[in-house]
Amino acid sequence: MNRKIEIPMPEYDVVIIGTGAAGLNAADTLFDLGITNIAIVTEGRFMGTSRNTGSDKQTYYKISTCGAEKDSIYDMAKTLFSGGSMNGDHALIEAAYSGRSFYKLVNLGLPFPQNEYGEYVGYMTDHDKRKRATSCGPLTSKLMVEALEKSVYSKGIPVISGERVVKIVTENKAVCGVVTVNKDNISDSNPFGATYFIAKKVILATGGPSAIYDKTVYPESQTCSHGVAFECGCEGINLTESQYGIASTQFRWNLSGTYQQVIPTYISVDKDGNSREFLNDIFDSKSEMFNAIFMKGYQWPFDPAKVNCGTKSSKVDLAVFNEIRKGNKVYLDYTKNPTGFDFDLLPSEAKTYLSNSNALFGTPISRLKVMNTKAINLYKSHGIDLEKDLLEIAVCAQHNNGGINVDINYMSTTIKDLYIVGECAGIFGIHRPGGTALNSTQVGSLRAAQNISKNINDDKCQLNDYNEVGKVLDLLSAHSNGEMSLGDILTKRAEYGKMMSENGAFLRSPDGVMKAISYFENELNIFDNEYRVKDLANLAEIMINRDIVITSFVYLNSILKYIENDGLSRGSYLISNELFPSNIEIDKKHFNKTQIVSFKKNKVTSKFVNVRKIPNGEQWFETVYNKM
Repeated sequence: MNRKIEIPMPEYDVVIIGTGAAGLNAADTLFDLGITNIAIVTEGRFMGTSRNTGSDKQTYYKISTCGAEKDSIYDMAKTLFSGGSMNGDHALIEAAYSGRSFYKLVNLGLPFPQNEYGEYVGYMTDHDKRKRATSCGPLTSKLMVEALEKSVYSKGIPVISGERVVKIVTENKAVCGVVTVNKDNISDSNPFGATYFIAKKVILATGGPSAIYDKTVYPESQTCSHGVAFECGCEGINLTESQYGIASTQFRWNLSGTYQQVIPTYISVDKDGNSREFLNDIFDSKSEMFNAIFMKGYQWPFDPAKVNCGTKSSKVDLAVFNEIRKGNKVYLDYTKNPTGFDFDLLPSEAKTYLSNSNALFGTPISRLKVMNTKAINLYKSHGIDLEKDLLEIAVCAQHNNGGINVDINYMSTTIKDLYIVGECAGIFGIHRPGGTALNSTQVGSLRAAQNISKNINDDKCQLNDYNEVGKVLDLLSAHSNGEMSLGDILTKRAEYGKMMSENGAFLRSPDGVMKAISYFENELNIFDNEYRVKDLANLAEIMINRDIVITSFVYLNSILKYIENDGLSRGSYLISNELFPSNIEIDKKHFNKTQIVSFKKNKVTSKFVNVRKIPNGEQWFETVYNKM
């Protein structure tokens, strides 16, 4: 690049990337701890998962706060740890900070249900035997974001919008800041709209690998940013472990809980308009089918262990996928009961649940009106009337339990002063109780803020020259002066998503995974030489595609290396060349191991490491007291 370019270089103690529940809480907590020279950098305030997703009653998971049920921090940690492939120290921290984090949200005004004696009541969620779950309704995380945002704005913390992070700048394996592009900042002297945010510490709070899939419940507005972390040298952990489940596609939303417990009718419509109730083809009896639908409310994520065993609820996911693969569209119909429906055919658990909910009557929509009117109103607010409209669905990516590898302070294990919080932090393993993701947004950001406040004056960015920033500008230049339009970029993005959803989602055949790796490896090798935008206003969009390619390549290699290490089906994915295998062997070899991967020079390396056990957190009071 021969042209002289001048870009802004604002300096902060801490830069937080992302305006979801994790990023906002990080900023809010830092300010309360006296760290005020901070800024939040975001692509857009309204773009993230926290603000735009939910379910029938979106769950927040925390330590028990009601009744005589016995609970403890260690008990909660054991529950988290028992999900497999999770480090025990993270489990203990997520439990230890849950009460403090929950009550902060209460103090910010979140309306969690409280009985007349002041107890915050709870319910049982999946992968848990305690009533630790609570909810403010379908929009719990949105309410969290709004409350935290109000607190952030009241403190005058700057929120800088329109900034797409394209590089995490490091020197000697320590963070020095981030480079962003913003089309609104394009000028003659700054043709790429770039800014170098210099920072002693950086907090990455950008959510999950949202844009790598075609079939996804992540909001369309949220874009992937794992690639910049992998490229700067961060390790990935448990990238194989995601959750997939049935969700609506026109309006992206999880269809768990009461959406399934009212037992809607599953319909497939072919290209000629012929419709049929296709679940009849895969269940041995009406009773088994009705119970499987009902149990999807509790057992929403696809689970290979629930295909041929137990309630067989995950057969529903496979059947939906099969119909879509044949070119059909699949819908839920709440206006009528499945053919042959009879309450007397329901197993006792389902019948008792509906009876206790005063919903042992009528059609699915009439039952939903009684059990959860908010769930109906939510769709109405997005132009879908469940009282008359069919609801198009698919099996969609929803959450990554793994992510970027972090230590007990949620700092990258390989890049000093780079903290990772929220879903992009690789905290969880194979299974996790529903609602733990929201707890983790608050716990991780609190923990990171505490560690930063203790060490903010220890280090100063030692970037001696600006060669690294110059390399970023060279990269941006390499993607300019071309012919790609925004339409071309989005077409490629859709192609990437289709490749991932078909080969790297909940159904994983070894042949399909290798085919996808070959595809993304080729894209990776040609990307910086062949993909150039015609309009510099689309530079951020092409860099999003680049991030997707890197992220997809790393994730697929993680999957392949797991399979090559004799990894079998587990969690929320089926490793098989068949869609309905008669025998599914569930992996046991890797239950007490984490998978760590690294990306360097377009190659991915992998190792399996024994999980760290839950530490003995109890210590003598005077010992801890004297460390204060």
